[in-house]
Amino acid sequence: MRTPRRPAPETPLSVDHDAATRDDPEFAENFAHHFTTIDGLQMHYVVGGDGPRTIVLLHGFSESWYEYRAIMPDLLPGHTVIAIDLPGLGDTTGELPSHDKVTIARYVHRLLLHLGHHEGVELVAHDFGSAVAYALAAQWPEQFAGLMLMDFGLVGGSLTFDQLKPLSFHFSFFQQEPLFEQLVAGQERLFLSYFYQNLGAPAPRTNLDEYVRVYGRPGVLHNGSRYYQAWPQDEADNRRLMLEPLEMPVHIITQAQLFDTFHAALKDAAPHATGSPVEGVGHWLLHEAPERVLQEIKTFFGHQDRSSHPLETPGEEPC
Repeated sequence: MRTPRRPAPETPLSVDHDAATRDDPEFAENFAHHFTTIDGLQMHYVVGGDGPRTIVLLHGFSESWYEYRAIMPDLLPGHTVIAIDLPGLGDTTGELPSHDKVTIARYVHRLLLHLGHHEGVELVAHDFGSAVAYALAAQWPEQFAGLMLMDFGLVGGSLTFDQLKPLSFHFSFFQQEPLFEQLVAGQERLFLSYFYQNLGAPAPRTNLDEYVRVYGRPGVLHNGSRYYQAWPQDEADNRRLMLEPLEMPVHIITQAQLFDTFHAALKDAAPHATGSPVEGVGHWLLHEAPERVLQEIKTFFGHQDRSSHPLETPGEEPC
Protein backbone atom coordinates (compact mmCIF):
# COMPACT_ATOMS: atom_id res chain seq x y z
CA MET A 1 0.00 0.00 0.00
CA ARG A 2 1.33 3.43 -0.92
CA THR A 3 1.96 5.97 1.82
CA PRO A 4 -0.82 8.60 2.09
CA ARG A 5 0.37 12.16 1.65
CA ARG A 6 -0.82 15.65 2.41
CA PRO A 7 -1.00 17.88 -0.68
CA ALA A 8 0.47 21.37 -0.92
CA PRO A 9 -1.88 23.92 0.67
CA GLU A 10 -4.19 25.91 -1.61
CA THR A 11 -5.85 29.24 -0.94
CA PRO A 12 -9.51 28.42 -0.19
CA LEU A 13 -12.06 29.81 -2.62
CA SER A 14 -14.64 29.51 0.16
CA VAL A 15 -13.55 32.09 2.72
CA ASP A 16 -15.86 30.97 5.55
CA HIS A 17 -15.21 27.24 5.26
CA ASP A 18 -14.17 27.05 8.92
CA ALA A 19 -17.13 28.99 10.33
CA ALA A 20 -18.44 26.02 12.33
CA THR A 21 -15.04 24.83 13.56
CA ARG A 22 -12.86 27.89 14.19
CA ASP A 23 -13.95 28.01 17.86
CA ASP A 24 -13.96 24.23 18.31
CA PRO A 25 -10.79 23.23 20.24
CA GLU A 26 -11.41 19.49 19.85
CA PHE A 27 -11.61 19.90 16.09
CA ALA A 28 -8.42 21.98 16.03
CA GLU A 29 -6.59 19.30 18.02
CA ASN A 30 -7.61 16.38 15.81
CA PHE A 31 -8.65 17.64 12.36
CA ALA A 32 -7.83 20.21 9.70
CA HIS A 33 -9.50 21.66 6.60
CA HIS A 34 -7.84 21.00 3.25
CA PHE A 35 -8.41 22.04 -0.36
CA THR A 36 -7.19 20.30 -3.51
CA THR A 37 -8.10 21.15 -7.09
CA ILE A 38 -9.15 18.16 -9.17
CA ASP A 39 -9.87 18.79 -12.86
CA GLY A 40 -10.71 22.45 -12.22
CA LEU A 41 -12.85 21.79 -9.14
CA GLN A 42 -11.46 22.89 -5.76
CA MET A 43 -12.47 20.06 -3.43
CA HIS A 44 -12.88 20.76 0.28
CA TYR A 45 -12.32 17.97 2.78
CA VAL A 46 -11.46 17.49 6.44
CA VAL A 47 -8.69 15.11 7.51
CA GLY A 48 -7.78 13.75 10.93
CA GLY A 49 -5.46 11.04 12.18
CA ASP A 50 -2.62 9.20 10.49
CA GLY A 51 -3.56 5.58 11.08
CA PRO A 52 -2.86 2.85 8.52
CA ARG A 53 -6.54 2.31 7.71
CA THR A 54 -8.47 4.96 5.79
CA ILE A 55 -12.15 5.72 6.29
CA VAL A 56 -13.89 8.12 3.90
CA LEU A 57 -17.19 9.80 4.78
CA LEU A 58 -19.59 11.13 2.12
CA HIS A 59 -22.55 13.34 3.06
CA GLY A 60 -25.98 13.77 1.48
CA PHE A 61 -28.12 16.62 0.19
CA SER A 62 -28.93 19.55 2.47
CA GLU A 63 -25.90 18.68 4.59
CA SER A 64 -22.11 18.72 4.18
CA TRP A 65 -19.08 16.95 5.64
CA TYR A 66 -20.25 18.47 8.94
CA GLU A 67 -23.01 15.89 9.40
CA TYR A 68 -20.25 13.49 10.55
CA ARG A 69 -18.60 15.94 12.96
CA ALA A 70 -19.99 14.38 16.14
CA ILE A 71 -18.75 10.84 15.44
CA MET A 72 -15.46 11.60 13.70
CA PRO A 73 -13.25 11.64 16.85
CA ASP A 74 -14.40 8.10 17.69
CA LEU A 75 -13.29 6.88 14.28
CA LEU A 76 -9.69 8.10 14.72
CA PRO A 77 -7.97 5.17 16.49
CA GLY A 78 -5.91 3.33 13.87
CA HIS A 79 -7.39 5.42 11.06
CA THR A 80 -6.95 8.34 8.75
CA VAL A 81 -10.41 9.92 8.65
CA ILE A 82 -11.42 11.91 5.56
CA ALA A 83 -14.79 13.70 5.34
CA ILE A 84 -15.37 15.17 1.87
CA ASP A 85 -17.67 17.93 0.62
CA LEU A 86 -19.14 16.41 -2.54
CA PRO A 87 -18.57 18.15 -5.88
CA GLY A 88 -20.86 21.16 -6.19
CA LEU A 89 -21.85 21.08 -2.52
CA GLY A 90 -20.54 22.31 0.83
CA ASP A 91 -17.34 24.33 0.46
CA THR A 92 -16.23 22.57 -2.71
CA THR A 93 -16.10 25.18 -5.48
CA GLY A 94 -16.27 25.08 -9.28
CA GLU A 95 -18.40 24.24 -12.30
CA LEU A 96 -19.44 20.65 -12.94
CA PRO A 97 -19.78 19.18 -16.44
CA SER A 98 -22.60 16.90 -15.24
CA HIS A 99 -24.39 15.96 -12.04
CA ASP A 100 -24.76 12.24 -12.73
CA LYS A 101 -23.10 10.20 -10.01
CA VAL A 102 -20.69 8.39 -12.32
CA THR A 103 -19.19 11.79 -13.15
CA ILE A 104 -19.31 13.00 -9.53
CA ALA A 105 -17.58 9.82 -8.37
CA ARG A 106 -14.60 10.45 -10.65
CA TYR A 107 -13.71 13.59 -8.72
CA VAL A 108 -13.74 11.73 -5.41
CA HIS A 109 -11.77 8.83 -6.90
CA ARG A 110 -9.09 11.16 -8.26
CA LEU A 111 -8.91 13.09 -5.00
CA LEU A 112 -8.27 9.88 -3.08
CA LEU A 113 -5.60 8.83 -5.58
CA HIS A 114 -4.00 12.27 -5.24
CA LEU A 115 -3.91 11.78 -1.47
CA GLY A 116 -2.30 8.36 -1.87
CA HIS A 117 -5.30 6.18 -0.97
CA HIS A 118 -5.19 3.57 -3.71
CA GLU A 119 -6.67 0.58 -1.91
CA GLY A 120 -8.29 -0.64 1.29
CA VAL A 121 -10.50 2.44 1.79
CA GLU A 122 -13.50 1.99 4.10
CA LEU A 123 -16.33 3.96 2.54
CA VAL A 124 -19.32 5.33 4.49
CA ALA A 125 -22.09 7.39 2.89
CA HIS A 126 -25.49 8.90 3.62
CA ASP A 127 -28.31 9.92 1.27
CA PHE A 128 -26.98 11.00 -2.16
CA GLY A 129 -23.47 10.34 -0.91
CA SER A 130 -24.56 6.70 -1.15
CA ALA A 131 -25.23 7.08 -4.88
CA VAL A 132 -21.73 8.49 -5.30
CA ALA A 133 -20.28 5.76 -3.10
CA TYR A 134 -21.90 3.03 -5.19
CA ALA A 135 -20.56 4.59 -8.40
CA LEU A 136 -17.11 4.65 -6.80
CA ALA A 137 -17.20 1.05 -5.59
CA ALA A 138 -18.64 -0.27 -8.86
CA GLN A 139 -16.07 1.47 -11.06
CA TRP A 140 -12.97 1.07 -8.88
CA PRO A 141 -13.63 -1.90 -6.57
CA GLU A 142 -9.91 -2.42 -5.97
CA GLN A 143 -9.80 0.92 -4.12
CA PHE A 144 -12.28 -0.05 -1.41
CA ALA A 145 -12.37 -2.56 1.43
CA GLY A 146 -16.09 -2.22 2.05
CA LEU A 147 -19.13 -0.01 1.60
CA MET A 148 -21.64 1.13 4.22
CA LEU A 149 -24.69 3.13 3.09
CA MET A 150 -27.31 5.01 5.08
CA ASP A 151 -30.97 5.65 4.20
CA PHE A 152 -30.81 5.65 0.43
CA GLY A 153 -32.68 3.77 -2.27
CA LEU A 154 -30.36 2.62 -5.04
CA VAL A 155 -32.21 2.77 -8.36
CA GLY A 156 -31.39 0.74 -11.43
CA GLY A 157 -32.64 -2.70 -10.49
CA SER A 158 -35.90 -3.50 -8.73
CA LEU A 159 -36.27 0.13 -7.59
CA THR A 160 -36.91 3.01 -9.97
CA PHE A 161 -36.93 6.78 -9.58
CA ASP A 162 -40.64 6.85 -10.39
CA GLN A 163 -41.27 4.54 -7.41
CA LEU A 164 -39.27 6.83 -5.12
CA LYS A 165 -41.01 10.07 -6.11
CA PRO A 166 -44.10 9.62 -3.87
CA LEU A 167 -41.95 9.24 -0.74
CA SER A 168 -41.37 12.99 -0.33
CA PHE A 169 -42.42 16.29 -1.88
CA HIS A 170 -38.85 17.31 -2.68
CA PHE A 171 -38.25 14.60 -5.28
CA SER A 172 -40.65 16.38 -7.63
CA PHE A 173 -40.10 19.93 -6.31
CA PHE A 174 -36.38 19.82 -7.15
CA GLN A 175 -37.22 18.90 -10.73
CA GLN A 176 -38.89 22.28 -11.20
CA GLU A 177 -36.09 24.36 -12.66
CA PRO A 178 -35.68 27.28 -12.16
CA LEU A 179 -38.76 27.58 -9.89
CA PHE A 180 -37.13 25.69 -7.00
CA GLU A 181 -34.16 28.05 -6.84
CA GLN A 182 -36.30 31.15 -7.36
CA LEU A 183 -38.52 30.24 -4.42
CA VAL A 184 -35.78 29.12 -2.02
CA ALA A 185 -32.93 31.54 -2.78
CA GLY A 186 -32.64 33.92 0.17
CA GLN A 187 -34.99 31.69 2.18
CA GLU A 188 -32.51 28.89 2.89
CA ARG A 189 -33.14 28.87 6.65
CA LEU A 190 -36.92 28.66 6.22
CA PHE A 191 -36.63 25.90 3.62
CA LEU A 192 -34.02 23.82 5.43
CA SER A 193 -35.82 24.07 8.78
CA TYR A 194 -38.97 22.70 7.15
CA PHE A 195 -37.03 20.10 5.17
CA TYR A 196 -35.28 18.62 8.22
CA GLN A 197 -38.51 18.50 10.21
CA ASN A 198 -40.45 16.96 7.30
CA LEU A 199 -37.97 14.11 6.89
CA GLY A 200 -37.42 13.25 10.52
CA ALA A 201 -36.31 15.79 13.10
CA PRO A 202 -35.06 19.37 13.47
CA ALA A 203 -31.33 19.83 13.00
CA PRO A 204 -29.42 21.04 16.09
CA ARG A 205 -28.90 24.80 15.96
CA THR A 206 -25.17 24.65 15.22
CA ASN A 207 -25.77 22.27 12.34
CA LEU A 208 -28.62 24.35 10.93
CA ASP A 209 -26.47 27.50 10.97
CA GLU A 210 -23.73 25.67 9.08
CA TYR A 211 -26.04 24.19 6.46
CA VAL A 212 -27.75 27.54 5.88
CA ARG A 213 -24.28 28.99 5.28
CA VAL A 214 -23.15 26.38 2.78
CA TYR A 215 -26.45 26.19 0.88
CA GLY A 216 -26.46 29.97 0.67
CA ARG A 217 -23.14 29.89 -1.19
CA PRO A 218 -23.32 30.69 -4.92
CA GLY A 219 -24.29 27.65 -6.96
CA VAL A 220 -24.72 25.17 -4.09
CA LEU A 221 -28.51 25.15 -4.03
CA HIS A 222 -28.49 24.89 -7.83
CA ASN A 223 -26.11 21.93 -7.74
CA GLY A 224 -28.17 20.24 -5.05
CA SER A 225 -31.29 20.34 -7.22
CA ARG A 226 -29.29 19.08 -10.20
CA TYR A 227 -28.21 16.03 -8.17
CA TYR A 228 -31.91 15.10 -8.15
CA GLN A 229 -32.51 16.05 -11.76
CA ALA A 230 -29.77 13.60 -12.79
CA TRP A 231 -31.52 10.67 -11.07
CA PRO A 232 -32.95 9.18 -14.33
CA GLN A 233 -29.41 9.14 -15.76
CA ASP A 234 -28.15 7.55 -12.54
CA GLU A 235 -30.78 4.85 -12.94
CA ALA A 236 -29.55 4.03 -16.44
CA ASP A 237 -25.90 4.09 -15.31
CA ASN A 238 -26.63 1.88 -12.30
CA ARG A 239 -28.44 -0.65 -14.48
CA ARG A 240 -25.24 -1.00 -16.48
CA LEU A 241 -22.98 -1.11 -13.41
CA MET A 242 -25.16 -3.78 -11.79
CA LEU A 243 -24.19 -6.21 -14.55
CA GLU A 244 -21.05 -6.77 -12.46
CA PRO A 245 -22.27 -7.27 -8.86
CA LEU A 246 -20.14 -5.98 -6.01
CA GLU A 247 -18.16 -8.69 -4.24
CA MET A 248 -16.83 -6.52 -1.41
CA PRO A 249 -18.67 -6.40 1.94
CA VAL A 250 -21.66 -4.05 1.70
CA HIS A 251 -24.04 -2.97 4.48
CA ILE A 252 -26.99 -0.60 4.75
CA ILE A 253 -28.83 0.95 7.67
CA THR A 254 -32.03 2.85 7.17
CA GLN A 255 -35.16 4.03 8.91
CA ALA A 256 -37.24 0.98 9.70
CA GLN A 257 -40.22 1.77 7.45
CA LEU A 258 -38.02 1.86 4.33
CA PHE A 259 -35.60 -0.91 5.21
CA ASP A 260 -37.09 -3.78 3.21
CA THR A 261 -37.35 -1.70 0.02
CA PHE A 262 -33.90 -0.14 0.27
CA HIS A 263 -32.18 -3.37 1.31
CA ALA A 264 -33.73 -5.28 -1.60
CA ALA A 265 -32.69 -2.52 -4.03
CA LEU A 266 -29.10 -2.64 -2.76
CA LYS A 267 -28.97 -6.41 -3.21
CA ASP A 268 -29.54 -5.86 -6.93
CA ALA A 269 -26.03 -4.35 -6.92
CA ALA A 270 -24.48 -6.39 -4.09
CA PRO A 271 -26.26 -9.75 -3.68
CA HIS A 272 -24.59 -10.47 -0.33
CA ALA A 273 -25.33 -7.05 1.19
CA THR A 274 -26.34 -7.08 4.84
CA GLY A 275 -28.51 -4.51 6.55
CA SER A 276 -30.16 -3.27 9.71
CA PRO A 277 -33.34 -1.25 10.25
CA VAL A 278 -33.17 1.60 12.77
CA GLU A 279 -36.36 2.03 14.76
CA GLY A 280 -37.76 5.37 15.85
CA VAL A 281 -35.84 7.63 13.48
CA GLY A 282 -36.36 9.44 10.21
CA HIS A 283 -33.84 10.27 7.51
CA TRP A 284 -31.22 12.13 9.55
CA LEU A 285 -29.51 9.14 11.17
CA LEU A 286 -26.34 10.96 12.15
CA HIS A 287 -28.35 13.58 14.08
CA GLU A 288 -31.09 11.32 15.40
CA ALA A 289 -29.09 8.20 16.29
CA PRO A 290 -25.33 8.96 16.23
CA GLU A 291 -24.48 6.21 18.74
CA ARG A 292 -26.21 3.63 16.55
CA VAL A 293 -24.44 4.86 13.41
CA LEU A 294 -21.08 4.73 15.16
CA GLN A 295 -21.77 1.21 16.42
CA GLU A 296 -22.77 0.03 12.94
CA ILE A 297 -19.62 1.50 11.36
CA LYS A 298 -17.33 -0.05 13.96
CA THR A 299 -19.02 -3.44 13.80
CA PHE A 300 -19.15 -3.60 10.01
CA PHE A 301 -15.53 -2.57 9.45
CA GLY A 302 -14.18 -4.36 12.52
CA HIS A 303 -12.93 -1.30 14.37
CA GLN A 304 -11.56 -1.82 17.83
CA ASP A 305 -13.61 0.00 20.44
CA ARG A 306 -12.26 2.88 22.50
CA SER A 307 -13.34 4.69 25.61
CA SER A 308 -16.67 6.46 25.38
CA HIS A 309 -16.63 9.83 23.68
CA PRO A 310 -19.37 12.46 23.83
CA LEU A 311 -21.34 12.48 20.60
CA GLU A 312 -22.63 16.03 20.92
CA THR A 313 -20.98 18.77 18.89
CA PRO A 314 -19.83 21.49 21.32
CA GLY A 315 -22.37 24.27 21.67
CA GLU A 316 -25.30 22.42 20.08
CA GLU A 317 -28.79 22.92 21.37
CA PRO A 318 -32.17 22.05 19.87
CA CYS A 319 -33.73 24.47 17.40
